[in-house]
Amino acid sequence: MNPTLLRPQHLSIDTTCSQCKLRDRCLPGGLTPTELQRIELRLVRAHRRVARAQTLFRTGEAFHTVYAVYAGSFKTSMLSLDGSEQVTGFQLGGDLIGLDGLGSGTHALDAVAMEDSEVCAIPLASLLHLSREFECLQSQLHKLVGRELRRQLEMMALLGNRNAEQRLASFLLDLRERWQSRGQSGAVIVLTMSRLELGSLLGLTVETVSRTFSKFHTDGTLGVNHRIVQFLQPQRLQALVNGDSY
Repeated sequence: MNPTLLRPQHLSIDTTCSQCKLRDRCLPGGLTPTELQRIELRLVRAHRRVARAQTLFRTGEAFHTVYAVYAGSFKTSMLSLDGSEQVTGFQLGGDLIGLDGLGSGTHALDAVAMEDSEVCAIPLASLLHLSREFECLQSQLHKLVGRELRRQLEMMALLGNRNAEQRLASFLLDLRERWQSRGQSGAVIVLTMSRLELGSLLGLTVETVSRTFSKFHTDGTLGVNHRIVQFLQPQRLQALVNGDSY
């Protein structure tokens, strides 16, 4: 099976907000067609292609732009106390990147493309000005910030009291739901992150991640072929997350 056939199709870089299939997941979500028409040409000032492994922004850089993932995927990370990379999240189409700089005015994270990707560049000054002018946009911005905060809190809770199988099961179910919310079936997904990067996010060694994938594959819960993951019995993963026996 060709992995590229399982990923969402990349959008044209010329697509506007009103034409974008991901608009409900992004800042235009909740805006009426009239409001969107008045806003979109003033909101996104540029599109940018980011090649696989290329950095979108680095820790310490001045924060002046919010990025919306247009196609592809990204990871955010920071340096841990021992100097190693600590992955903090993976962003998909429609997600915003760069809000980590809101408090200090400088980025607290690195953002790197996991595959050839595209982003919409939204100048912070324009976003704040339009948010004051259009309450609907301000409300959507607060919703997206709240969604990201909730995901971070859920990740902290996951790392605090779950074993390796529960951590991986929870991550895969969340990733499946995120793909489904973007119009994909969720039956099969392609992991753009490595086992090492996934272990960094979940607080597990790469050996534990690989061993847990193998267990899920052997017992028929998942079909695993390198980075292609097929959900054969997702109810088993949910049972694990709930603390039930399967």
